[in-house]
Amino acid sequence: MDGDSSPLGDQAEHELISTALDVERLEVNMFRSKSLWLPRRARGVFGGQVISQALVSATNCVDPIYALHVCTSMQCYFLLSASPATPIVYSVEVMRTGRSYMTCSVKAIQNGAIIFVLLCSFQKPEPWQPEMQWQMPSGVPMPDECSLEEDIFLADSKRPGIDPRLKYFFETYAEERRRSPISIKRAAEHQLTPEGHIRYMYWMRAKSIPKYDAPFQKCILAYLSDLYFIMSVPRMIGLKRWAKGPDALGLVSSVDHTIHFYDNDFDCADWLLYTMEGPRVASGRGIARGQLYTTSGTLVAVTTQEGVIRAQRRDPALSKL
Repeated sequence: MDGDSSPLGDQAEHELISTALDVERLEVNMFRSKSLWLPRRARGVFGGQVISQALVSATNCVDPIYALHVCTSMQCYFLLSASPATPIVYSVEVMRTGRSYMTCSVKAIQNGAIIFVLLCSFQKPEPWQPEMQWQMPSGVPMPDECSLEEDIFLADSKRPGIDPRLKYFFETYAEERRRSPISIKRAAEHQLTPEGHIRYMYWMRAKSIPKYDAPFQKCILAYLSDLYFIMSVPRMIGLKRWAKGPDALGLVSSVDHTIHFYDNDFDCADWLLYTMEGPRVASGRGIARGQLYTTSGTLVAVTTQEGVIRAQRRDPALSKL
């Protein structure tokens, strides 16, 4: 497909999660993307799609007696971002096969350059071992009490006297959300934790998906885990895209993304609550921590993502030169 940097490019195949994650097998351990999505205002292909396609590739190379339990991506953000105009090739290497765990690496290659590396570990499940989990936050409205993001953006675009540029921004984001394979509902604008930290919460689910087996449910969860995640951190510290001065957001770019899975029996066609917090921001970097719960309160995955987060501020030492 041809690359299109416009916010509403002709990327209709991305509207179904089944095609967004689909890869073509080229060799026993080599796969190629079939579609790639460039989000509005993004520097490159959506990271969640690259992670999920890499996981689909790895899963296809692993004995199904092993279940994915953790994946860590190392995105080479300092290289050129992935373009939607050229397919990505995923090369899978089985690094170790043990009695309980199996480890794989996946290299994502585009135009001859490695743009992304994924390490993932698979485990033979041990359901007889003890369990413990943090509870889902209390007082969270259920999905049927919340509005879809596209409806919120569309309502914002119709506010009387709205600036035409802001109106266009809301309309294009509403259309992007409508076309996305993932439905998102805002569970709370933000919530203060008992410790006084800001927490964002969203209900997410895949739209109109077939009945996937558990290994590929995890690939779908990996896809949606990248939505809104690192972008929640600059919001927590008051950086804004449209601001001027020291609170203007200069750059956000993912460095790494880790997902720990603790459940092998969930369905991404059902709503999952995604909670997001930002424990630390410093030195032009920030980290997000997330948790994904089913509507019944089961914690199925824990995520972390570090990113470059820069305000539009100059090094004071440079201003003296």
